Amino acid sequence: MKEHHLRVHPEKDRLPRSEQLAWKIAQVAVDPVEVEADVEDMIVNRVIDNASVAVASVNRHPVMSARAEALAHRREGGATLFGMGPDVRVHAEWAAWANGTAVRELDYHDTFLAAEYSHPGDNIPGILAVAQQCHRSGADLIRGIATGYEIQIDLVRAICLHKHKIDHVAHLGPSVAAGIGTLLGLSPEVIYQAIGQALHVTTATRQSRKGEISSWKAYAPAHAGKMAIESVDRAMMGETSPTPIYEGEDGVVAWMLDGKDAHYKVPLPEAGEPKRAILSSYTKEHSAEYQSQALIDLAFRMGKKIADWDKVKDILIETSHHTHYVIGTGSNDPQKFDPKASRETLDHSIMYIVAVALQDGCWHQVHSYAPERANRPDTVRLWQKIRTIEKPEWTERYHETNPDKKAFGGRIIITMEDGTVLEDELAVANAHTLGATPWVRPDYIRKFKMLAEGVVPEHEIKRFLEIVQELPKLKAGDLHKLEIHIPDHELRQNTARGIFNF
Repeated sequence: MKEHHLRVHPEKDRLPRSEQLAWKIAQVAVDPVEVEADVEDMIVNRVIDNASVAVASVNRHPVMSARAEALAHRREGGATLFGMGPDVRVHAEWAAWANGTAVRELDYHDTFLAAEYSHPGDNIPGILAVAQQCHRSGADLIRGIATGYEIQIDLVRAICLHKHKIDHVAHLGPSVAAGIGTLLGLSPEVIYQAIGQALHVTTATRQSRKGEISSWKAYAPAHAGKMAIESVDRAMMGETSPTPIYEGEDGVVAWMLDGKDAHYKVPLPEAGEPKRAILSSYTKEHSAEYQSQALIDLAFRMGKKIADWDKVKDILIETSHHTHYVIGTGSNDPQKFDPKASRETLDHSIMYIVAVALQDGCWHQVHSYAPERANRPDTVRLWQKIRTIEKPEWTERYHETNPDKKAFGGRIIITMEDGTVLEDELAVANAHTLGATPWVRPDYIRKFKMLAEGVVPEHEIKRFLEIVQELPKLKAGDLHKLEIHIPDHELRQNTARGIFNF
């Protein structure tokens, strides 16, 4: 990897295109380096993982709304929609919108955390939709996804957005644009312009993840993917973008991030260096914010030692800066203690999550967030006794660049009314690469089968799992076979009237 030094350059000292970050990203996208076998294998795993969480969310309201909008933009030979089978086709950008929402809705797919947060699996819906509409092969798709993961993760390693209250999907627009560039074999010039446009139209504040979190949390990455597709389309037709998009004196870094004195070091693969970033990401065994994964596993084993929850006096969670300030009591969000809060808010409350995980010893993507579960009196009482603090050692491990030391867990200290103290810690989730039970292909398949049960017919589950594992061999025009067909009586529709179906 080679570090690209990112600084602001005033117009009187205009930075040559060859030195701009967007151009360097475009060079990575056009590099014809082969995708290595273990990366290819992990891409198949993550396509399965995305399908799992999309199937589980197909009948949730935001997903139904996004699908209804997409269905108003049909196109023969276009891209497919999750759940509707291979014959229903819509324009690629609308497929990315609907499918991206389905993937993101349950907050249940892969993650990468460093200077910024990300769900790099959000790259897949947009790149796949374009691959289907443009009749690309499985090998083409794999190359595009490898680029998407590489660029998003490299940006996340180096550039913090949340410090400036910018939503993390600002790194997703450029990565999807770059991935599509690789997929379609576009020139560096076209990819460069597309990256600039994609970044320009996908910067927004983090209010979507603050306070009473709304359904927009699911839509935000889908919107970034949709904008990236449109940006690539315009660039392919010869349109240009604001430049230098990162380094300009009125650009993103100068006014949205660290300002005119900023200095970031962005790692990017050198020419001929394989794109392996996907192997640094990790998926979720539990449907909750990633920083809660290890704490959920820890709560499972600690909860077995408590017989009476009303005899708990206090629960302290020692953890990283991010966990404390974003999903812990450091956020100062009263909604994180509100039994009537939205599901999106509850899955960003480590206090609620630990309370339920301690009591139930299991986690479910629906039942663990159900209103009756959140309002259970003994849970509410326990929930109010939980607080978090930041411990420097956990923050240091969160930001550790050595993957063998990097961790997102914490320590739970439970004090009982009689003075007894129970305490334990867990650095990484069980499913993590370094965890007690690191996930491999059978685990992804198990997750898919679990989430598809009762929704997708057995024969369709079997067909999908067979075809997706043949992804590297799928010929041009065959990617629609990755679509899953859910019977009409199982697939709910939002029948409300909007502009597109007026």
